[in-house]
Amino acid sequence: MKKKFFLLITFIAFTLAANAQISNSVTRRPHKIDSNTVVKDSAGVRYSYADWHKLIVTGNYTLKVINPGKDSADEFTLVKMDEAAKARMKNFRLPSDESGYIKTGRKIELFSAKDIEGYKIRPKELEGKVVVLNFWFIACVPCKEEIPELNKIALSYANNPNIVFIAVALDDKEDLQKFIKANQFAYHIVNDGKEIADKYEIKNYPTSIILDKEGKVKLHTKGYGPYTLEGFAKTIEEVAK
Repeated sequence: MKKKFFLLITFIAFTLAANAQISNSVTRRPHKIDSNTVVKDSAGVRYSYADWHKLIVTGNYTLKVINPGKDSADEFTLVKMDEAAKARMKNFRLPSDESGYIKTGRKIELFSAKDIEGYKIRPKELEGKVVVLNFWFIACVPCKEEIPELNKIALSYANNPNIVFIAVALDDKEDLQKFIKANQFAYHIVNDGKEIADKYEIKNYPTSIILDKEGKVKLHTKGYGPYTLEGFAKTIEEVAK
């Protein structure tokens, strides 16, 4: 359940932090966000979790705290952002978590594996190449929501052998093959990847990592929202030169 809500918690934290620059009504006190969170419209009508979650992830809406500073359970108003607010949101970035194994600038050791199609991943053969990693699992809602955007980026480099896209999944091969039949994913898909994820201390899903030609972490993201992958393709282009 915690993994399922990671998109929600990450993106709401993002919107609240960014919105603090837009509106003085947002308190800095931490907020508990889950499926029981009370979200209303400006007329006081309560939204279901499914409805307000769907609107939030479009990037067109944010949450505004009702009665900031109040000690009781948090309640929010769903607010549609104007173009200026969306522009400020788009340019806002939460700092990367540099406390784990994956740190910007750190050279990490790649793994040997075979994807579900039989393609062999060999660290020696990836030397000097840009490697884009994604950690995910089928039941992860945000993981599936970001796949179309990941596909768009990966397919744009389909003819470049020096940029390799690898998705490490926690699921077994059979389940992944069934999933891929109905959901194209233009990465090399590695099954049963928990050991690899543990090696890199991956705790949140999805997590994406861009490694430059020297094998150093150039960019890493976790969770998925409308702006999570903003600049992702640009970073790949920069390190591929």
